[in-house]
Amino acid sequence: MTPNKEDYLKMIYELGGTTKKVTNKQLVSGLKVSAASVSEMITKLLKEGFVKHIPYHGIHLTEEGLQKASTLVRKHRLWEVFLVNHLGYAWNEVHQEAEVLEHVTSIELARHLDKYLDFPTVCPHGGMIPTEKEIVYEKILPTLADKQVYDVVKIKRVTDEKELLDYLASLEVDIGDVFKIIDIGAYEGPITLETEGKQLVVSYKAAENIFIEVV
Repeated sequence: MTPNKEDYLKMIYELGGTTKKVTNKQLVSGLKVSAASVSEMITKLLKEGFVKHIPYHGIHLTEEGLQKASTLVRKHRLWEVFLVNHLGYAWNEVHQEAEVLEHVTSIELARHLDKYLDFPTVCPHGGMIPTEKEIVYEKILPTLADKQVYDVVKIKRVTDEKELLDYLASLEVDIGDVFKIIDIGAYEGPITLETEGKQLVVSYKAAENIFIEVV
């Protein structure tokens, strides 16, 4: 399988293609490619049995496609752990490096890397790291955008997307941080959080990609 096909399968997974339909438009935006390129690749993935497509509804992964995506996610997230824990990368710096490394990592190398890292179960962004033949199903969690004023929440996972990670790093937000929601702007406005007497404002768009649990 080519790296390009692998990128499509992983993006369909990242966009929720295990439980809902993903649109061509979402893939265009997520992969930064043309609509024609998406249509061409989806046709190939359909023929190979990795995805199913319902016209005017969208695309989702087949069991075979999900298995392939899970293998890729495993490699990607293991490298993210290595880069953060052993090479001193910040959590918002590792995505692009791991994107390159995942494509050249054999099953055997992933196995040794997993053992070297002492079998981590989550990546620096809170995502599940599956075992070698395990299907990756993220725990269903509410997002920050789902909660109410005065809720106290703990950040459990964020979407592994470079612009979002850079934005959160600029706010000094990290996995495991606990905040109290003190204000929510009208009409999908920003959300104001407080921790240890300090306040920060998070955009609604970012809040939709921050997964939390209520403390």
